[in-house]
Amino acid sequence: MQTTFGVLMLFMLLHFIFPPRVLIDYSRIVYSKEGEILHVTLSNDHKWRIKAHLNEIPERTKEILLYKEDKYFYYHLGVNPISIITSFFSNTVSGKRLSGASTITMQVARLLLPKKRTYWNKIVEIFRALQLELLFSKDEILELYCNLLPYGGNYEGIKTASFFYFQKPVEKLSLAQIVSLTIIPNKPTSLRLQEGNEQIVAQRTKWLEELKNDDVITQKEFQEAKYEPFEPKRTKLPNFAPHFSTRLSIRYPRTTEIYSTLDARIQQLAATLTKNYSARLHSQGIYNASVIVIDNKTSSVVGYVGSNNFYDTLHAGQVDGITATRSPGSTLKPLLYAKAFEAGLVTPKKQLLDIPVNFSGYVPENLDLSYRGTVTMEDALINSLNIPAVNLLAEYGLPRFLDDLDKAQMKTVLKQRKKLGLSVILGGCGTSLEELTTLFSIYAKQGLFSPIQFIQTTESIDTTRVLQEESTYILSTILASLTRPDMPTSIESNIRIPRISWKTGTSYGKRDAWSIGYNKQYTIGVWVGNFNGTGVPTISGAQSATPLLFELFSSLQYRGDVSPYELPKNLQQRVVCSVSGDIPNSFCTSLISDVFIPLRSNSMVCSHLKTVIVSADETVSYCTSCQPVIGTTKRLYANYPMSLLAFYSSQGVKKNTEPPHNPECNRFFKEGAPVITSLVNEKDYIIENDSTQKIQLSAAVQADVSVVYWYVNDKLISSSPATTPYFYKPKEGIQKISCSDDKGRNTTVTITVKYMK
Repeated sequence: MQTTFGVLMLFMLLHFIFPPRVLIDYSRIVYSKEGEILHVTLSNDHKWRIKAHLNEIPERTKEILLYKEDKYFYYHLGVNPISIITSFFSNTVSGKRLSGASTITMQVARLLLPKKRTYWNKIVEIFRALQLELLFSKDEILELYCNLLPYGGNYEGIKTASFFYFQKPVEKLSLAQIVSLTIIPNKPTSLRLQEGNEQIVAQRTKWLEELKNDDVITQKEFQEAKYEPFEPKRTKLPNFAPHFSTRLSIRYPRTTEIYSTLDARIQQLAATLTKNYSARLHSQGIYNASVIVIDNKTSSVVGYVGSNNFYDTLHAGQVDGITATRSPGSTLKPLLYAKAFEAGLVTPKKQLLDIPVNFSGYVPENLDLSYRGTVTMEDALINSLNIPAVNLLAEYGLPRFLDDLDKAQMKTVLKQRKKLGLSVILGGCGTSLEELTTLFSIYAKQGLFSPIQFIQTTESIDTTRVLQEESTYILSTILASLTRPDMPTSIESNIRIPRISWKTGTSYGKRDAWSIGYNKQYTIGVWVGNFNGTGVPTISGAQSATPLLFELFSSLQYRGDVSPYELPKNLQQRVVCSVSGDIPNSFCTSLISDVFIPLRSNSMVCSHLKTVIVSADETVSYCTSCQPVIGTTKRLYANYPMSLLAFYSSQGVKKNTEPPHNPECNRFFKEGAPVITSLVNEKDYIIENDSTQKIQLSAAVQADVSVVYWYVNDKLISSSPATTPYFYKPKEGIQKISCSDDKGRNTTVTITVKYMK
């Protein structure tokens, strides 16, 4: 009794000092949502070791394994004393190693920590086996055994062998295949699949006969298994969606089976279309493309093409273009217009200014370098005009817009928040295809944001309202227009254009081409460019990315076009003046229909004309202070902002503006001073030495101003027509520039002129 207690205490002490290490790293399998294998990775110790849960292994397979390796597995404590004694006696008498007497538990101990086979190591093996029995159940030990069985090279586990050599799961193996896989681990170097098939078949027949003789299998099963052809073929496991699979493997390093949201059919379709389409762009110097497809109903990623060719090392094909940070071009404009609509600043027919503008030195330009004077909100969005967007952002408020981006989880953009200015709306920031496509999925889901899902889950997904249904309806309707400049020329005549809403974008320097579209079912983002950042003169979102977007939607809409969105109840129609987009005044003669949100949209009455008291010959205008008692009449004149009138004048467009004010009027006008538009106060201007470079002086003035006077350091240098720019050669140093109009109103700015050395 004391001896037994002492042995037990010694075992527990050694167990505490030398605990077993059962740290098995498995290959990770990424499954599609249909359960198909998309990708399999090596384990961290560079093994193909696919984990098989015990419930995946059929009872017949377990029965044969136990029969062959350890018939009394469920009855001993990890060591079979009778087998050890018998083995020791036979090995000693024969002088050869005829039997190892290892139980399945002892084999697991050896497979966990392989060592040279000696008597001492056998003792260690017995000790480890007892430890395993203490820590794990019999089923857990059997599961470990099935996953550690060696099959030659770096192949381990019965599930691994089943997939690699028979291209099927364990539960679908035939009896002959099961027996084959149970005998190979005894001699994995000599009984090598494909190379030692004849030896394997011979051993298989031997064990089939034993199984038959012991009534484990029937005579019929024996005959069928004995003559079953043995044709194992080592195959490569599927490697679909390598970027996606690698990303999930990194995100879930301890998960052996990752059940993703990827749709195998959509993934194959997207990968094929992207690869074929990208090949057509190579002649233009465009070598990379990325695509992501989101199912709007579940917020699931169902297609993920990180690059058009993962194995194209020459063009960095292993870069994941879906997560790479790039300039978004004009793709943030829809969010701004939607938020401005909600804020009551615009409606689709509201006229916006499209004229040269200067924001403290920031001078945005339209892509075509032209100006339209005024343009409706919907035309500004469809034509992706830059100046109306920047003007609207300035009015809406940059901090407010950045908060909206924050709500939409545009995290990459917000990392740069302190450095961002008005140029953010034109792509002056960084974001990713994943974030942009998620943003557009908000429009598809009528303003609701929910984080996109990569793995299957039964948990409910939180949603946050970022936009109202009314604004997303307007946005989707405008972006679904087919009459637009970013319609690809290659498909303009195609009668089967998918019914989607979409927006394109091209980054500064022609480095990135974007096209992101959506309908009720899917949101798809396409990026085209070069991962090394090389710009391409011919690249554009319309011509380089949109054709692929349309190909994807056309291929996915196998059930026909998705029905358009329903008109929200709170969105109503009204008649507005076509000149301004405001509620008609009595003088408005051209009326059009517009949509608005009651109690939220701007209810401003049109004022594109104003009533002015003028002389009978309409050469002089009067104010109430100087209006004569007789000899006057009332007329309607254009009532545009000074900057717009100055633009029209510079373009040679004449507007019916009011005549000059009564020169005999003694009233002093303090309002309406000239606005210097060509210079920025307290800015430095660099001029090259010995050049003929001059500085332009121009100002926006009131409609009744005819002449402006320019002063430099209080010295008159010019008197010129109000709408005619003046150019002068400045001296180096601080310059005080003043502009006075013919009504005595003036404005002053100070600049510093520096000559380049």
